[in-house]
Amino acid sequence: MSLVSTLSFIWNHPLNRNGKLRAVGRFLRWQVSSRLMPYTISLPYVNDTSLFTRKGMTGATGNWYCGLHEYRDMGFVLHYLRPADLFLDIGANIGSYTVLAAGAVGANVLAVEPIPSTFASLQNNVVLNHLASKVSCHCVGLSNGAGTLRFTSDLDTVNHVALESERDGVIEVPVLTVDELCLQRTPAIIKIDVEGHEQAVLLGASNTLANPILMAVIMETNGSGQRYGQSDDVLFEMMQKHGFSAYSYNPLDRSFTDVIALEGNTVFLRNINQVMERTSSSERYQLVNGFI
Repeated sequence: MSLVSTLSFIWNHPLNRNGKLRAVGRFLRWQVSSRLMPYTISLPYVNDTSLFTRKGMTGATGNWYCGLHEYRDMGFVLHYLRPADLFLDIGANIGSYTVLAAGAVGANVLAVEPIPSTFASLQNNVVLNHLASKVSCHCVGLSNGAGTLRFTSDLDTVNHVALESERDGVIEVPVLTVDELCLQRTPAIIKIDVEGHEQAVLLGASNTLANPILMAVIMETNGSGQRYGQSDDVLFEMMQKHGFSAYSYNPLDRSFTDVIALEGNTVFLRNINQVMERTSSSERYQLVNGFI
């Protein structure tokens, strides 16, 4: 993001509605401190959790500026999950969702991150928050079958399965399926952030998607599948066949809105009434800019 777009994002972020100037102050403090101390810094996150962050980690710094960078989906995870649940974090990156689910809620987590350097940051955040007993980390990719795939490795939050034309910074990564990973237990929520490889991930998750224990799938629907010649419409069709409907969640009033297509992330739910019972009765969580 440019400076102007970043400041606009911070100023207009719903979680900063009662503290816009303080949010800009957090941004300015980070810009100064990350230059004076160009190494990893621990920043407060949700409740008593923290995230190791360094300059260039856009998702992690977004949490510091705005409380929750992806406030709708992160708010849903906070409000739906319970300590007895399992959360599957596909494309965990440095662990924002993993720490939120395991550290703030107390749920168990399977965290999947295919890029070794990013995986190391994920592990560091698990250790920082004393979550080793709650989080199982896997440095693999997920697809529609076991084997290996080529991934970009130097694009931060937008690393992806590499195209044939992509050569620089490409590494080979072992992959398996969601069904293989979840053979012994089924998650209550799956988050899928794989930069366009969602269709293949879903094809490898048919048994898991059929299990009624799974109530929600948070998935990117931002058109990134076009790089592989795939449309988001197929993702909606696949989820509908498995009994899931598409929604957007507002954690500020804990309400759901039906959606046909949504640019960004979409929350797919199996049983909206059961889900609403949970989210409406969830405790509140403390962020750097208030409660949610």
